[in-house]
Amino acid sequence: MPFWLKEEMAPQELTRRLATVITHVDEIMQQEVRPLVAVDIIEQLHRQFAILSGGRREDGAPIITFPEFAGFKHIPEEDFLNVMTYLTSIPSVEAASIGFVIVIDRRRDKWSSIKASLTRIAVAFPGNLQLIFILRPSCFIQRTFTDIGIKYYRDEFKMKVPIILLNSVSDLHGYIDKSQLTQELGGTLEYRHSQWINHRTAVENFALTLKATAQMLQTFGACLALTELPGGVLSTEDLLMSHTRQWDKLQDELKLLGKQGATLLSCIQEPAAINPTSKLNPNELENVVTMERLLVQLDETEKAFSQFWSEHHLKLNQCLQLQHFEHNFCKVKLALDNLLDEQAEFTGIGGSVLHVEQLLKEHKKLEEKGQEPLEKAQLLALVGDQLIQSHHYAVDFIRPRCMELRHLCDDFINENKKRYDILGKSLELHRQLDKVSQWCEAGIYLLASQAVDKCQSREGVDTALNDIETFLGTVKEYQLPCPKEFYNQFELILTQDVEAKAQKVLQKMNDVQEIFHKRQVSLMKLAAKQTRPVQPVAPHPESSPKWVSSKTSQPSTSVPLAPPLRTSEEPHTETDLNSLEKENDETKFEVKNEEILESSQNGENSGLEQLASRGHLPPRRRIIHDLLETEEIYIKEIKSIIDGYITPMDYIWLKHLIPDVLQNNKDFLFGNIREIYEFHNRTFLKDLEKCAENPELLAHCFLKRVSLCSQLK
Repeated sequence: MPFWLKEEMAPQELTRRLATVITHVDEIMQQEVRPLVAVDIIEQLHRQFAILSGGRREDGAPIITFPEFAGFKHIPEEDFLNVMTYLTSIPSVEAASIGFVIVIDRRRDKWSSIKASLTRIAVAFPGNLQLIFILRPSCFIQRTFTDIGIKYYRDEFKMKVPIILLNSVSDLHGYIDKSQLTQELGGTLEYRHSQWINHRTAVENFALTLKATAQMLQTFGACLALTELPGGVLSTEDLLMSHTRQWDKLQDELKLLGKQGATLLSCIQEPAAINPTSKLNPNELENVVTMERLLVQLDETEKAFSQFWSEHHLKLNQCLQLQHFEHNFCKVKLALDNLLDEQAEFTGIGGSVLHVEQLLKEHKKLEEKGQEPLEKAQLLALVGDQLIQSHHYAVDFIRPRCMELRHLCDDFINENKKRYDILGKSLELHRQLDKVSQWCEAGIYLLASQAVDKCQSREGVDTALNDIETFLGTVKEYQLPCPKEFYNQFELILTQDVEAKAQKVLQKMNDVQEIFHKRQVSLMKLAAKQTRPVQPVAPHPESSPKWVSSKTSQPSTSVPLAPPLRTSEEPHTETDLNSLEKENDETKFEVKNEEILESSQNGENSGLEQLASRGHLPPRRRIIHDLLETEEIYIKEIKSIIDGYITPMDYIWLKHLIPDVLQNNKDFLFGNIREIYEFHNRTFLKDLEKCAENPELLAHCFLKRVSLCSQLK
């Protein structure tokens, strides 16, 4: 994961600013015109054959004084040139451009010394000359030689500036103010040559140190800018410590240099500080200005490098933060991946209530185990957000990591929630299946406990029906769903094994419900036949009471008012009675047969399957068999309503038993029940019987009769 430092303050900018500092130092110290410093010619300066006292003429021209020096003519040319070059480079460019004024003091010397001085000045003076003052020798003979020599050798000197010969310092005061001349020339300007050399040496040393420091900072800044960020935490910490140590060292040097500059400046300003009435001489003022300008450059150097370092240090800290973030990210991601892998192994939904509860406990342990990695991941994501908000240089690297951590956490949490939902549904499913099984067992026990002989009386039938209705009412208590709703509710979690178990249990519930339904039908038939009043009909017409039917029979749904009675005009009365008795016997036989089947159960489903199999018929034939049986029962029930309720309403001797509001209202009470009976008895039953051998015609049979059925109803 290599990253290169991209400083906000580019290395080029740091180099430019430090180069500007170096240039300004050179300009302040006039290094572009004077490569020399005081320490290089310290011995020549101490000989004091030429001084720059700091005095100026009225026009600002600097004054260079050549004091009396016995061995002037013996000074080597190189030494003279170096001193002249150094002295002429000290004043500012503006002052030097005006031109220098030279004062040659030879009052105690000879003409030969004056001649040597002028010759050297003419040949080797590096500055712009404005004027030369010569204090002639005090000796009359030497003064005369001087006057003659000046006139004779003027052209030889090749001086383009005026040379003024003065007899005394008082004459010099007429050209230059006394305040700009040293005490040796009768002036009031304080000048101590040794102090001037010390100050110049100190100022120049400070300037050179400042320049060298700026150059060193340039090199160090370029090195830092090209540093490649390491790929490990320890290596990054080592690099940060190494760079910090180097920075601290340079910072200490800058602080020390600043203290030295401040001390030097205070030393130069000391006379004025001690005695407020005293003033600094021009040299001291020049040094003060120079030091102040150098200190400004030092401050600029500190600011430039401090800004660069602060940004570089920030980059290193961000690099270390990134390394810690990446290290923690790898650890947390590994923990989350292991957690997700372990979570992925929890695929089972359980095969029983106990199994599901055990899975829930194990899943709870996994959730508790994942709390610590999740908290670390979320905390690390927050750390990444803080790094992004702090404008980290690796934002494009950190942001995807934070998104990945949050995605992994969400995956674990969502999968946990999903698994809890699935296991919760599985637990509910198995509990419902257990309830269904318990309900079926209770139903089978109830049916088996109902004795057939007790159902031969009306009271026994009512008791059995009440028991059945009460038990069927517990369906709501057990919250048993219908198969379609059950599959819709648990479709997503049904595995092959669980689905097989559910089908088996639901089939068992359907079988039990079917048995209860048939038991109810049988018991209701018994109840209806036992409660219906049947009066014996005389076997011969002459013994029967005479009656006249006022109307043809009409449908009715009310309670039977009287049993159907037949006269001699109805030859089938005896046959109908026999048929009714036969139906009663058949119903009793069905109830008894059902009891025998139920009591013969040896296991959980053996009796149910035996009863539901209808002689082990195929499923489609079994359905058609059930439809035919149901249709026959339906037709018999309608026929019993017509014969037992509708027809007796036309009997004359029963008119007094019929309420006035019901008389002549058979059509309103029973509607088209006769047409329904005729349709089912003569048409639909025949069609169903045809489907017994060809089950594929069943759907066509229903579709063909659906419109007619809707019209009849």
